[in-house]
Amino acid sequence: MTRDRDAEGRARNARPRDAFGRPLPHGAEGVARVPDDYAPTARQAVADGVEMLRLGRPFHAHEIFEGRWKACPPEERELWQGLAQICVGLTHLQRGNPRGAEALLNRGAGRLAAIEGRPYGIDAALAARARSVDDLLTALGA
Repeated sequence: MTRDRDAEGRARNARPRDAFGRPLPHGAEGVARVPDDYAPTARQAVADGVEMLRLGRPFHAHEIFEGRWKACPPEERELWQGLAQICVGLTHLQRGNPRGAEALLNRGAGRLAAIEGRPYGIDAALAARARSVDDLLTALGA
């Protein structure tokens, strides 16, 4: 089977996903995904990420923050990448993988630790300590 690739040759995963971001068999009915070309403003990324977290979908929030990370100015990359990694850690918790969760939560926390203030209303220090969807929602000002 050939892998789905984008124009730059990066692997794309066209398989449908469930609400927890787990891949489903090709042709299965999944939940809507964040489009590959999603490039939100900072405010839109926060709003969309909050919406997905409120729905209990940190995997999808991760895709949103990743979309912002890929489109943001270089000086903001640690913020968005850190948030994306925290969301992946929360996804691992949902999937029952505490070891993977700890690794990603710590990696995201490390990226957020050096961020001062509240960029876009995000309490980065609080987000770095997030260990639940509710914790992260609080850090995002929701």
